[in-house]
Amino acid sequence: MGKVTAKSPIAVRVAALAICAGVGALLARAVLAIPETEPGLAPLVDANLAVSGVKNAVTAVLLNFRGYDTLLEIAVLVLATIGVLSLSVTQTGTWDPIAAQADPVLSALARFLAPVMILVSGYLLWAGEHAPGGAFQAGSVLGAAGVLLALSGYARPIWVSRFALRAAISVGFVVFLATAIGEMLAGGLLLEYPADLAKTLMLVVETWLTVSIGAILISLFIASASPAEELRRRSGGGE
Repeated sequence: MGKVTAKSPIAVRVAALAICAGVGALLARAVLAIPETEPGLAPLVDANLAVSGVKNAVTAVLLNFRGYDTLLEIAVLVLATIGVLSLSVTQTGTWDPIAAQADPVLSALARFLAPVMILVSGYLLWAGEHAPGGAFQAGSVLGAAGVLLALSGYARPIWVSRFALRAAISVGFVVFLATAIGEMLAGGLLLEYPADLAKTLMLVVETWLTVSIGAILISLFIASASPAEELRRRSGGGE
């Protein structure tokens, strides 16, 4: 079967370059147009931080003042993961190990570091209330622990069924959306936390977001590596 190659015409490349340059110029113009004395939204955030439920301004913005953005971000991540997993080369896809079993030293190091990384993830989740941290940082460390184990030759645990994996990927978005709708049904506005329950609700949402983000990152990494490994085995590059 012959190799098919395709080259973009020069005109298409020039047009794409012109569009990118135009967008860049507009963004630069918008940034330069901001007055130097403009305080931004920082004073408004500081003034309302006491009723946000947390002490960290970044967490307050992401989960309270602009919760819509975070809700849509996790929705995009879930949809992207569904799309990637649906393109898996084999039925096993994210189930098979993507690397051979590591040597004893690396294998032991991975088994030692993984629990430590999970503890660090938990700390970042808890610290997000008053210091830099939160669900996305905690989920990234949790995902890195899974990637480390995958690169060391470990497959998924037996107790992690396909349903459990799909539930872990989507649970953060489901809990976030349910919390938002629940607040509205209770007489408030969408994503408007009651002052006395704000901290608790945000911690619950962030906890499940951490689980989902970790599962999403692990799934995306392994799913993207599995096709390459499968094709390598088919071509005789490995056993």
